[in-house]
Amino acid sequence: MRIFSLEGKLAATLTLWSVLTAGVAMLAMHWLDSAPLAIAAVVLVLATPGLLLARRLASPVASLIRALSGSVSAFGDGDFSFSIRNTRSDEVGDLVDAHNELGKILREQRQNLFQRELLLDTVVQNSPTAITLIEPGGHVVYANLAARALLNGGRAMNGTRFDAILTQASTELSEALATGEDALFSVEIEHEEETFHLSQRSFKLQGRTHRMIMLRRMTRELSRQEVATWKKVIRVVSHELNNSLAPIRSLSHSGRQLAQRGELQRLEQVFTTIEERATHLGGFVQGYAHFAKLPTPVPTSVDWTSFLAALGEHSPFRLAAVPPVVPARFDRAQIEQLLINVLKNARESGGDPNAIELTVSLRGREVRVEVRDRGPGMSETVLSNAVLPFYSTKRSGSGLGLALAREIAEAHGGRLQLANRAEGGLRVTLVLPQAIAVAGD
Repeated sequence: MRIFSLEGKLAATLTLWSVLTAGVAMLAMHWLDSAPLAIAAVVLVLATPGLLLARRLASPVASLIRALSGSVSAFGDGDFSFSIRNTRSDEVGDLVDAHNELGKILREQRQNLFQRELLLDTVVQNSPTAITLIEPGGHVVYANLAARALLNGGRAMNGTRFDAILTQASTELSEALATGEDALFSVEIEHEEETFHLSQRSFKLQGRTHRMIMLRRMTRELSRQEVATWKKVIRVVSHELNNSLAPIRSLSHSGRQLAQRGELQRLEQVFTTIEERATHLGGFVQGYAHFAKLPTPVPTSVDWTSFLAALGEHSPFRLAAVPPVVPARFDRAQIEQLLINVLKNARESGGDPNAIELTVSLRGREVRVEVRDRGPGMSETVLSNAVLPFYSTKRSGSGLGLALAREIAEAHGGRLQLANRAEGGLRVTLVLPQAIAVAGD
């Protein structure tokens, strides 16, 4: 216990007051020679001084408590400017110091938060992406400069109903917003076609569900990507054509010389080689045409057992688990082609062909088909580019197998996932929505 602590002060005061009371009582007994009269005299003599002493001891503490109460109320209202002058060295003084330190920390945090909010608002306001925030009643509560310029002629939008703003917007934008999903759409602006990417998100703000709409111009980016893609296509096609046309030209020249010399028996081999190269070139072109003209899926009811048995005839694998008894619903030919491409890659991965596994499972609202191999897997670079058209790590690869598989998966409303296995190998997962997978005919 500290000497000058609140507890020490109270203990010392009570001790002195007790000694004083005992002394007064002894004197009263000596003078009055009567216990009742002595007690009455002690009460009369010490009552008023005792009350005054108690008030004097409690008054500073009560004042500090009232100041602390008012300051805490101010903190609750977001005002952190209050601090209390400390003149005590006891526990109450420690409480005042802690209160003042808390106020200092809260003021610094408020300042830092204000600076971050200012920075964020500056970034968002000057972002080329048009951002609009709509409250549950349909009124705009936030719109950056790009949103004002794109949707409202540069005028402020806060407090305006968003559907009123949409009456002046293009039909394409209204239709894209009506879907409630992300979308790409094109509109004509100043006699030029502009392509936009629409993102729509909902989230709770102060307990209420708000809607955020983001519009990003994609015309320039799509043009760059289109040019880059065409350049890549031209390089790949030129490389493949040269690989086939060069030996065909050479063999044609050799065949002409053999015919002139009358060595007709050797022409058979020349024509066979020319036919092989022409067949390869035709298959190469047909593969690109197939990728470019993928037909719309025609879903039908498919029994997993018979489907997997037929798939195993094309490309052997080990079924690692019993397939679902619930029939699936998808375009059988397209999904079969997808899995044939995936199984072909698994066989060519360099792992044990007998270790290739396939599983089919239902998880929540999805059906998942996994193909696993024991090859070396893929590097991070290859994983991030494997499903891109024309990307291949094989010398004779067209780079269309996994790209076509992804196109088929997305045409069915699903997705294709690639991941390395922890114990070695690659796992390719086809994910389809359960609504497609289990719906009846």
